[in-house]
Amino acid sequence: MAEPALRMSYAEYLALAEQVEVKHEFIDGLVVAMAGGTIEHSRLIARMGYLLQQALEGKPCNVFSSDGRIRIEATNRSTYPDVSVVCGAVTRASDDPDGITNPVLLVEVLSDTTEKDDRGSKFAHYRRLPSLREYVLVAQDAPTVEVFRKEGELWVLREHGPGEEIELTSIGVVISVDRLYVDPTRG
Repeated sequence: MAEPALRMSYAEYLALAEQVEVKHEFIDGLVVAMAGGTIEHSRLIARMGYLLQQALEGKPCNVFSSDGRIRIEATNRSTYPDVSVVCGAVTRASDDPDGITNPVLLVEVLSDTTEKDDRGSKFAHYRRLPSLREYVLVAQDAPTVEVFRKEGELWVLREHGPGEEIELTSIGVVISVDRLYVDPTRG
């Protein structure tokens, strides 16, 4: 059963985050517990983080896991994307010393419970981050990756499938769809 959402100030939310082990998202005063994911969800997050880390070796960029909180000050929301990338120094939120405000790339691995929000409301909030250049959605049930890239004032979608390369221009990286989805236990 889902935990009921709570209403509180951002300062109260930060205090709660220090006291509990379950991560919560903050949506303009509404605090919502995050659900755990599937084994495949976890595997794809780890795989994407590993491939990005490898590709960015020697570049002035950091890859953050889902423990990295992203703060969208313009809409008063904080989230924990599955993977995020910041190039250059991390900029912290004025009201949150652990809130990152300058990701250039965010990755969400889709699940049945989060897909609607990842594609809709959450993406609308993410688009308010001035630094964000690419938003990547990774499917769990099929080898499909969607990259939303900011081109001028527009967000343009590019879909990638088996045998294709995912070009992440914001960080100068190309990742093979097949390498992302490879599972050495499946032969």
